[in-house]
Amino acid sequence: MRNLAFVACFLCFSVHTFAQAAGIAPKPLSPLEQALIANTKAVPEAQKTKNVEFLKHTLTDDFVFVGSEGKLHDKEEVVEGAKNGELKDYYTYNLRVLPVDDDSALVTYDCIIHMPEGDAPGMAPRYQHISDLWVKQDDQWRLRFQQATAARPVD
Repeated sequence: MRNLAFVACFLCFSVHTFAQAAGIAPKPLSPLEQALIANTKAVPEAQKTKNVEFLKHTLTDDFVFVGSEGKLHDKEEVVEGAKNGELKDYYTYNLRVLPVDDDSALVTYDCIIHMPEGDAPGMAPRYQHISDLWVKQDDQWRLRFQQATAARPVD
């Protein structure tokens, strides 16, 4: 009887452990997801390290950025901000890729940033949700549109 109880407990524990492991394990990223996530992470890194050549090559000529303050910024303004070293630090998380068609995809993610401008005392919102539109031009993924939304409690 004791052995039967032990086996039953062991089986329950094994099933529970397997179910947890199956639920926690993320699905492998597709090559498209891997490429776009790498590109997405490279943009703020280029801003932080003042790599304007990367930004000039990666952003489309008609690139538009909607800042967390609600204003429109073009490619030239973003490149100038990188030259000035406006982005001091960042951390991205919760990255998701949503293919639109063969030549475009949305990447959304949350970001913790440290840079001047925006909310008092002279800082952009620390927590932001970012949406990027990537388009394929000449077999190269380039960023065409980005919107930053402040992530803060509703007043």
